[in-house]
Amino acid sequence: MTALGPLMIDLTGPEITPADRRRLQHPSTGGVILFARHFEGWAQLAELIAEIRALRRPHLLIAVDQEGGRVQRFKGDGFIPLPTMGRLGDLFEEDHQAGLEAARSLGWLMAVQLREVGVDLSFAPVLDLDRGISGVIGDRAFDERPEAVIALAIAWTGGMQDAGMAAVGKHYPGHGAVAADSHIAHPVDPRSLASIEKTDLRPFRAMVDRLIPGLMVSHVVYPEVDARPAGFSPVWVREILRQQWGYEGAVFSDDLTMAAASAVGEIEARVEQCLAAGVDMALICNHPELVDRVQKTLSFTASPQREARLTRMFGHGPVPNEVALARKPRYAEALRWIERLGVDAPDLFPDRA
Repeated sequence: MTALGPLMIDLTGPEITPADRRRLQHPSTGGVILFARHFEGWAQLAELIAEIRALRRPHLLIAVDQEGGRVQRFKGDGFIPLPTMGRLGDLFEEDHQAGLEAARSLGWLMAVQLREVGVDLSFAPVLDLDRGISGVIGDRAFDERPEAVIALAIAWTGGMQDAGMAAVGKHYPGHGAVAADSHIAHPVDPRSLASIEKTDLRPFRAMVDRLIPGLMVSHVVYPEVDARPAGFSPVWVREILRQQWGYEGAVFSDDLTMAAASAVGEIEARVEQCLAAGVDMALICNHPELVDRVQKTLSFTASPQREARLTRMFGHGPVPNEVALARKPRYAEALRWIERLGVDAPDLFPDRA
C-alpha cells in the first residue's frame, strides 16, 4: 500500500510514456488530471485510465474538468455535450423547479459518463458568481445571485453523488468579481472580508455546511484579508475554511503553473507554500519539466487526516455499462433536458468497435 502523495500531475499525451510512468510512480504523486489531449476516443480513454489505475495501490486519483459548456475536456465518441451552467441559471429563473430538476439530472449524466471510463472526480461545479465582470468565469457560473447558485449547486452535486462521484466546488473564495484572468494575469479583489462574505462567499459557505467533499482554491489576491493569493494563504485555508467554518473536505490548489501563482516564486516555492497553507493536493499542469524539478526536492510528511480526505474523493458504488445506462430512465430524462436547453447531443453510444 502506497499513500497518496500531495501532487496532482498530467501526462504528456494520450499514452503513458516511460517518463510519465516514472513521475506517476513517484511517492509525491497522488493524482492525475486529464485534458483534451489525452482523449482520442472512448475505448482509448478507458484503456489509458485502466493503465494509470494499475500503477499504484490504492490507485491514483483521476480527475478532469468536465463542467459543461466551454470547459469539457472529453467530447464526442460517447460523451454527451453538456450546457453551460449559466443556461441552467436561465432555466431556474424561468422555472425554479425545472432548473433544479435539470441540474440534478445533468450533474448525474456528467458524473456517470466519467465514472464509466474510470474517472474518479470532476472539478465541478463552479460556485463563483457571474457578475458580468470576469470573462474567464462568465457563463461557467450558474448565476449572479448567491441564492440561485446555492440552489443549483445543491441539485447538481446531488446528481453527482447519485452517480457515485464526489463534487469539487471552485474557485474558493470567489473569482467572479475580478476582470483579470488568473491564467495569464494577477487578479486582485480589493473588497473587505465583510463585503465578500455577503456575496461571493455565500455559495461556498452553504456548500461547506452541506459537507461538499472537495473545494478548489483560486489564485486571486484579496489584500484586505491577506497579501498572498488565496491558494497560498493560511488565512483563507487554515483560519477561515478549516478553523472558522470547520471544513473537513479535501482542498485542491488551482494549477500552480498559472501566471497568478508566479507571484509566490518558483514552482518549488509555490508547492511548498500552498501545502503549508493547508492545501491537500497541489496541481502542476502542462509542464512535466516542472514536475521533475519538484519531485527532486519536495519533502512532505504523511498525514492520516489528509489521506482520509483524499480517499473520500475516489468514485464509489456500481457503474452501469453502456447498454444498461442507455436503458435507464434517468438517461432518457437527461437527454430531454439536453434537448430543451438547446445543446446538440448525438447518440451517447455510437459504434465503438
